[in-house]
Amino acid sequence: MKELLKLLEASRKTTVFTGAGVSTLSGIPDFRGAHGVYNKPWNGYNVEDILSIECFLQKPELFYSWSKDFVYRADDFQPSEVHKTLAQWEECGLIESVYTQNIDALHQRAGSKKVYELHGGAANHHCLRCGKYYSYNDVWQTVLADRVPRCECGGIVKPDIVFYGESLDEELLDRGFADFGSSDLVLVLGSSLTVYPAAELPMSAARSGVAIAVCNAQITQIDSYAVRKYDDLKALFS
Repeated sequence: MKELLKLLEASRKTTVFTGAGVSTLSGIPDFRGAHGVYNKPWNGYNVEDILSIECFLQKPELFYSWSKDFVYRADDFQPSEVHKTLAQWEECGLIESVYTQNIDALHQRAGSKKVYELHGGAANHHCLRCGKYYSYNDVWQTVLADRVPRCECGGIVKPDIVFYGESLDEELLDRGFADFGSSDLVLVLGSSLTVYPAAELPMSAARSGVAIAVCNAQITQIDSYAVRKYDDLKALFS
């Protein structure tokens, strides 16, 4: 941590990129790790299929049944030391912002203000028929009761999560490329960097000469660019 703090103190602008490995410390399962949810079917379905927009439109009950125990039980999970430390670093001016692949809002709950959710999140929902807005609080009890949230018009209510088959927000991506490219240091935490186009943000910065520090349990394609590489998030932030 002393080495990392020296890098942060020397950097005029540090942008952070986080993935599922950050939230596993809060008890939320990751996707591609050794015990990730993609490694075994759920009730006979591949989880990647459940997370596709095509599947959601045909069988929304599958997504809500699969996700209810971690997406819709927010109070069961608390920000980890990583989330809390990043919020403190932002307050102290050591980091500029956090770009996350996670949909759990734990960065915000820890106190981070400049958080950009590349894959969306469950804080907001919209009716697929009429577009009416619904908050997390509007739908979570319905989901826990094993029912699909529906709008007054009868339409299915969908969380503002970017499903497979949907495009990321282009304006957010443009902001991301600008932020990562203008940084002195990019800190990648808990991401395998295998999901594009989100993973292209730190990769583009690395290829343009921005200093990279990585902490991830598995090898990533950005490791060869890293000025510092760590394997254990819990140990690094303890």
